[in-house]
Amino acid sequence: MTEITLLDGSIGQELVKRSGDRATPLWSTQVMIDHPEIVREVHDAYFAVGATVASTNTYAVLRDRLLRVELQHEVARLTDVAVRAAVAARDAHGSGRVAGAIGPLVQSYRPDLCPPAIKAAALYAENVALLKDRVDLILLETMASVDQARGGLMAAKASGLPVWLGVTVMDEDGTRLRSGEGLGDLAGLVVEFAPEAVLINCTRPESVAAGLEIVRHFGRPFGAYANGFSCISAGFLTTAPTVDALEQRTDLTPAAYAEFVMGWVDQGASIVGGCCEVGPDHIAELARRLCAAGHEIV
Repeated sequence: MTEITLLDGSIGQELVKRSGDRATPLWSTQVMIDHPEIVREVHDAYFAVGATVASTNTYAVLRDRLLRVELQHEVARLTDVAVRAAVAARDAHGSGRVAGAIGPLVQSYRPDLCPPAIKAAALYAENVALLKDRVDLILLETMASVDQARGGLMAAKASGLPVWLGVTVMDEDGTRLRSGEGLGDLAGLVVEFAPEAVLINCTRPESVAAGLEIVRHFGRPFGAYANGFSCISAGFLTTAPTVDALEQRTDLTPAAYAEFVMGWVDQGASIVGGCCEVGPDHIAELARRLCAAGHEIV
């Protein structure tokens, strides 16, 4: 029997779906502004089906992103709304952990636009400070280059909390970060900062297994949570994109996704879940499959 940490699934996309509102460049942050009650509903839904970690809806609550719409003064308030919802859901469930999520500066999948690590760390310091006394761990998500990961790790280290490093790899080649660098190039960072776990996130599930064959040699607990997009479109890589530039797959059913994840577990992954477009039904099926295989969800 293996102990498996079961993450939640999509937070941002699930919020957008449940709101029924038109997509905006602020993504799930706009939903949280307009419908804060939905955030708690989403966390409750994941705990109800077996997830043991709630990821706060703070992925895009970053000063540089909010500055575009003159909401930079709202960073602390929006972080508070997000954290309160996750903590309340965890407490109501009676168990679990809250992961303080921090996403890429400027824009996802565009490490070329991100400031260098030292500057990025200074910018991330605000988010880390707002999260560190209220969450159980810091979750760096969708880091797409070695330098981008370095900036996040530099800031997160100051929290004194466990840090999980989530990196995104190319849809067509799971052995390379979206910057084009080899996934193995992260090895030095892992030694230097010693994150508690290294994860692959927000890429096609088909690309994950190849990446895990590299990550498993970093000497840290590892895992993955993939997305359900057909691909990262050229339209989404433009300035201030909206999620309607991305297409949800129709073939990635809960059973199909669980099949991928069980393969990752066979590779030694001990932290698994879902990213964009992987919802509560997927996590429910994954919990069922894990238990049926004799694993203990922790």
